[in-house]
Amino acid sequence: MAEALLHKHAGDRFETHSAGTDPKGVNALTIKALAEIGIDASGTRSKGVKEYLGKILVSQLIIVCGEAEQSCPRTWPGVHNREFWPFDDPAAATGTEEEKLAKFRSVRDQIEAKIVTWVKEQSETLAPEQ
Repeated sequence: MAEALLHKHAGDRFETHSAGTDPKGVNALTIKALAEIGIDASGTRSKGVKEYLGKILVSQLIIVCGEAEQSCPRTWPGVHNREFWPFDDPAAATGTEEEKLAKFRSVRDQIEAKIVTWVKEQSETLAPEQ
């Protein structure tokens, strides 16, 4: 979700990539929750950290899952900023399909709000002084 949302809000300013420490595929409820806000994520795939580590330069590393903070590599070549945004993993939600979807929507909205704020902060930081 975070990759799609960052691409939506700042894809023209940032190259976005997403990877997990234990990828299990893209949850169908992720696709549905993103489609509700106009993002087509139907062609996305789950990727592992090893697919990128040492292969691409990453200057901003944002970890969005609480469990990943412990297992995410501590060192990443080129990283200037490493942030931890501990969102609940919506895939761990229990209950009816509608209750699970409600959790995906909630996490989607939390991530989007954080990204909007972060992008604004980055724009202010990178803006030339006047």
